[in-house]
Amino acid sequence: MLPATIRGIHALAILGSLPCLHGGTGGGGLSDIYDAPVHRKGVSALADHAHQPFPEFVLKHSGNVTAALGKTALLNCRVSNVGNKTVSWIRPKETLLLAIGRYTYTSDYRFKALHKVMSEDYLLQIRPVQMSDGGVYECQVSSTPPRSHHIHLTVAEPYTEIVGGPEIYLDEGSMMNITCLVKDSPQPPNYIFWYHNDQSITYDSPRGGVSQITEKGDVTVSYLLVQSARLSDSGQYKCQPSVGLPAITNLHVIRGKDPEKWLTNSSNISNTCNIFITTLILILTLSK
Repeated sequence: MLPATIRGIHALAILGSLPCLHGGTGGGGLSDIYDAPVHRKGVSALADHAHQPFPEFVLKHSGNVTAALGKTALLNCRVSNVGNKTVSWIRPKETLLLAIGRYTYTSDYRFKALHKVMSEDYLLQIRPVQMSDGGVYECQVSSTPPRSHHIHLTVAEPYTEIVGGPEIYLDEGSMMNITCLVKDSPQPPNYIFWYHNDQSITYDSPRGGVSQITEKGDVTVSYLLVQSARLSDSGQYKCQPSVGLPAITNLHVIRGKDPEKWLTNSSNISNTCNIFITTLILILTLSK
């Protein structure tokens, strides 16, 4: 059915075609009705409404998101020609209203609406993100009818691994190369720290000969290089990336290739001596 304003215009046009309604010299014809200010205002408003731009989603800047577990997830919905409409974030799974414009409507402190005045970007921040946060989010514009765009959030759990762990054996005097891999991260870690017996490894320490090489990519690789391994280099080594959990391995620097001679510290030497003396006493006792 046509709107009331349009129906009125059509009715007036039909009446205007009737001869009895055309005014003579005394005036009072339909021209007076057409010239009425109220009528011109209604037509003008209708024309302005018809030419008003309609809100549109900019899909290139409103894509799916992958975030690392425990870090920040940032969902963006770009809408052009918003006008006086509002933009909301909804979690369809729970039918939960999260935000409207720059106002947050959920009691979960991890969610925050971000929007700058005059900007086309409506952001939803989740920090820290949990595995349960993964799924579909709806960006909705309050047009008539409402328009929606869905964005999928994937929460990734990066995995850290030390090659050859959890026990690594190395000959004394050889080059130490401990390799750490960071997998399944949505983006390469910003940094990777190494620890020896819970002490941060500094590359300008008096020990000397220590360096680190990191190659970032889909799988980020970090090499801890130590020249001329010593018995004191034995112990626990931890690879700690900026994303995901750390990886830990135990390194044993040995004196020879014979497993029976794997002596990694003074306590092992002392224990071996005690066993030798006890065995010798037992032999002498039995020989009497």
